[in-house]
Amino acid sequence: MPNILDIRRRIRSVVNTRQITKAMKVVSAAKLRRAQDRTLAARPYAQMLTNVLKSLVARTEIYDTETGAPKHPLLAQREEKNILLIVVTGDKGLAGAFSANITKAAARFLESKAGRNIDIEAIGRKGRDFLRRRYPAAPIQTRSLAATEESLETQPESRERAGEIQITGEHVGVLGKLGFSQARDLAQNVIRRYEREEIDSVYLVFNEFKSVIAQRLVVEQILPIEQVGEPAVRLAEEMSEEEKKRAKQAAVSAGVGLRSSEKSGDEATQFGTSQVDYIYEQPPEELFRALLPKYVGIQIFRALLESVAAEHAARMTAMDSATSNATDMIDSLTLVMNRARQAKITKEIIEIVSGAAAM
Repeated sequence: MPNILDIRRRIRSVVNTRQITKAMKVVSAAKLRRAQDRTLAARPYAQMLTNVLKSLVARTEIYDTETGAPKHPLLAQREEKNILLIVVTGDKGLAGAFSANITKAAARFLESKAGRNIDIEAIGRKGRDFLRRRYPAAPIQTRSLAATEESLETQPESRERAGEIQITGEHVGVLGKLGFSQARDLAQNVIRRYEREEIDSVYLVFNEFKSVIAQRLVVEQILPIEQVGEPAVRLAEEMSEEEKKRAKQAAVSAGVGLRSSEKSGDEATQFGTSQVDYIYEQPPEELFRALLPKYVGIQIFRALLESVAAEHAARMTAMDSATSNATDMIDSLTLVMNRARQAKITKEIIEIVSGAAAM
């Protein structure tokens, strides 16, 4: 029978752990609300930009009528020999299998593209650590997100490869203080490499967030652009029913709304589909060429925002499960302690009775 004092110490330890998990759950719920608000605030601009591009596509020729070649380099489709994969994970742990699921999806994607040269941009400490243990870094690292355009032009490019799969960029700590400028700088770097034909396609692995119980892990192709406004999803994994149930319980107990954060954007949709002949200040072709790179930047920014929200939702669910498990453990240890105490009392009574009988 275990010592009662040891059991009490274990109970105190689990109680302290439960207080920590409760606090982390509350913090994650508050951060999730802010992340949802940021995602909602970014959607109107992204929706209007997408529909302006749709309007321009309907009102200008984006392909050469004689050769059929695209007039913008971001629309050019080439044979996939060199691929860029952007992997978006979290910087911190205690979020369940959030980062592990993303790295597993990235590993499956890399297996499906065997035989091709693949460069990896790792966003988030967890994904960076996972990939660093398996693949070498490029001889010359791809510039950081904060690099200026002038420095990008003056720095030489390395044609040597560390391997068929190599890490060309590591971006740690950007998700905690995420701004559009960081996504824009990454998009400019990606676009520059694509226009120089250093890479033939760009894929993005992240956790798409719609609501606490509506998330999915996706592999999305962002370059070349196949159709404006239509995500080119190559792989999608939905949440299981058990995961949705746990997420719902955590959200209800934390007071987080379960409704989807999607907005219809009726005005923007009408702008893109209306047959009105809009008069643009610049020529439509020039405007299209200027807005298309911004569209790529918005796609990357959206992925980063949704990944941040999904990470907080995963951490909130994990901490809720940890709190429930701690409560169950406390109940179990309390039962064991009561049994041990009862056994000790019974033993003492038997000893007293036996001593009295012997006299």
